[in-house]
Amino acid sequence: MGIGASILLIAIGAILTFALNVQVGFLDLDVVGWVLMAAGIVGLIFTTLIWGPRRRGTVTRETVDEDVTVPRSTEYRRVEERDRL
Repeated sequence: MGIGASILLIAIGAILTFALNVQVGFLDLDVVGWVLMAAGIVGLIFTTLIWGPRRRGTVTRETVDEDVTVPRSTEYRRVEERDRL
């Protein structure tokens, strides 16, 4: 569940709990709203705990070819890799 889905569940639950005053025969919409808000909050917490600490960056490494007879100042090759964790 992503952040958007969690916020959507919280919003729908709040609407069902606080904004509507409708009686359905066998279903208590206040309880359904509280359950949706709780599920949205739990989903938001899990999303931030799982996806929050991910490292999003670019790793740049420079390697030198030792068998090339070029002056030291120009004998490098730049390699850029993106880690996808």
